[in-house]
Amino acid sequence: MEIAECRPQDVEVLERFMPSTSVDGRHAARFARQEAGESSYLVPWIDGTPVGHAEVRWTGGRAPEVRAAHPDCPEINGLLVWPESVRSLGVGTALIHAAEELALRRGIGLMGLGVGEDNARAAALYARLGYMPTLVYLDPRAHVDAEGVLHEYAERCRFLVKKLR
Repeated sequence: MEIAECRPQDVEVLERFMPSTSVDGRHAARFARQEAGESSYLVPWIDGTPVGHAEVRWTGGRAPEVRAAHPDCPEINGLLVWPESVRSLGVGTALIHAAEELALRRGIGLMGLGVGEDNARAAALYARLGYMPTLVYLDPRAHVDAEGVLHEYAERCRFLVKKLR
């Protein structure tokens, strides 16, 4: 497996393998933030196929209460391992380690991420990697389903933080 920052030509490939259902076209939006210097959009590849993604938002979390509590803390956002057949093979762990290494190279000693309260599997991974819960917040979400219907909701999440070495 190789993990690399997203390149312009990768956006179309990501869209083909992991279509965006978000109203803002997640892959293109994340790549645009990377190009603006606001984030790093990491993509793991196995045999030339993308198997997930994670964005390190250097500007911090989107939620105002997260930014207020942790103003200098970058956030790992949009962590996804796909398809399900490659889950539990270390891809998520490798993405998190790659994000942490990027932060350390920038002289940043703290990393945060949010996890939905109903996502026990991800929460267990983050705890195993040393992330500690700090606060609960609502994360507004919107996506378009297969029939083209827009769904808006707020997910109850917990923000976790880890001090890097």
